[in-house]
Amino acid sequence: MTRAALSLRLFALYLGANGLILLLVPNLLLALLGLAPTEEPWIRVLGIIVFNLALYYHAGADGVPFQRITVVTRVIVLVGFSGLVLAGLAPGLLILFGLVDFTGAIWTALAIRRDRAVSQNASP
Repeated sequence: MTRAALSLRLFALYLGANGLILLLVPNLLLALLGLAPTEEPWIRVLGIIVFNLALYYHAGADGVPFQRITVVTRVIVLVGFSGLVLAGLAPGLLILFGLVDFTGAIWTALAIRRDRAVSQNASP
């Protein structure tokens, strides 16, 4: 592993931990920062986004193509947003935003598959 890849992986761990804390126990982090506790759903939404950012860093360290990792992270958005709604921590409308991400994930996944098939058929 290169030094650059190691730095990306370690930063991914840091971001992933912060994302999970913001998602699961946001007031713990807010208290550590001297900020007022909140019950607003947006801090948990931020946790999902920060967690996904960690996945981008980890994937970048491994050389995973950006297009592929976006499929995973956009599915996580729908699952995460749905979980927040089902837990009563966010309004139901948030699922619609997750569905937009999920639809984009399907579109990208199908496009990747189609591009791969075209590329394989074009090879001698």
